[in-house]
Amino acid sequence: MARDTSANDDQNKLHAQTPGKGTSPAAEPIEPSAPEEFGLVQVWWGDGKGKTTAATGMGFRAAGHGFRVHMLQFMKGGTSSVEDVRGEYNAIERFPGFTYENTGHYGWHGFLDGSDNDEHAAKAKGGLARTEDLVQAASDADLTVPRGPAAPPDEGVHMLILDEVLYAVSRGLITPESVVDLVESKPEDLELVLTGGHERPEYLVGHADLVTNVRKEKHPIDDGQRARKGTEY
Repeated sequence: MARDTSANDDQNKLHAQTPGKGTSPAAEPIEPSAPEEFGLVQVWWGDGKGKTTAATGMGFRAAGHGFRVHMLQFMKGGTSSVEDVRGEYNAIERFPGFTYENTGHYGWHGFLDGSDNDEHAAKAKGGLARTEDLVQAASDADLTVPRGPAAPPDEGVHMLILDEVLYAVSRGLITPESVVDLVESKPEDLELVLTGGHERPEYLVGHADLVTNVRKEKHPIDDGQRARKGTEY
C-alpha cells in the first residue's frame, strides 16, 4: 500500500515559507558588522520589573549581530543587598562588542541607606557629562561601518544604553532639558535606549520612537522580598 505523504508535503511547504525554512538556528562566530536600520530613540519606563533586563537583552542581541554596544548606568551603585559586581557585568565582560560603565553612587537616592544626596547628584551629573562625550564620539564616527569589538566607546558605538537615566531625572538629580538635549544632539545612526523611573517621562514622549510602560501587577518586593542574586542583580 502506498504511504500517504500529503501531510509531510504540506509541512515541508509550510517550513519553506518561514524565514528559517523550518530549521533551528545554529550559533555562528560573531563578526564585526554595522546595522542598516539603527537610529531610533527608545524609552522604557514604569513601576514594573524588567526595564534594565529588556535593555540589556537588546544589547546582547545587537552585539550578537556584530554591532558595537555600550551601556552606561546612572543609578546602579548598589544597596546593602547588592554586590559591587552584578551578573550582567560578568556576562557583558565576556561578550565581544558589548561594554559597560557605572557612574552611580553607592546606594539609591531617596532610600534610607546612609548615602549623601549631594554625592548622588554629583555622580548623576558626571554620568550626564560622560554621556555627552559618548554621543559626541558617535557623531564624529562613521556608524555605517563595522566597529571592532575592542574599539573604545569613545570612538563611537552603534547602540548606547542609558540605564536608569530617567530615574535620575525623576529624583531631580539631572534636568529633563538636559536629557532632551542629548536626544536632539544624537547622530542619525545611533540607537539610543533610555530606561528608568516610575513616572511617565512626558518631556521625552514627543522625541522618542518607542515608548514602553513596564507595568507592575504584582511584585514580591511589596511583601518584603529583597533583591535576589540572578534575577535582580
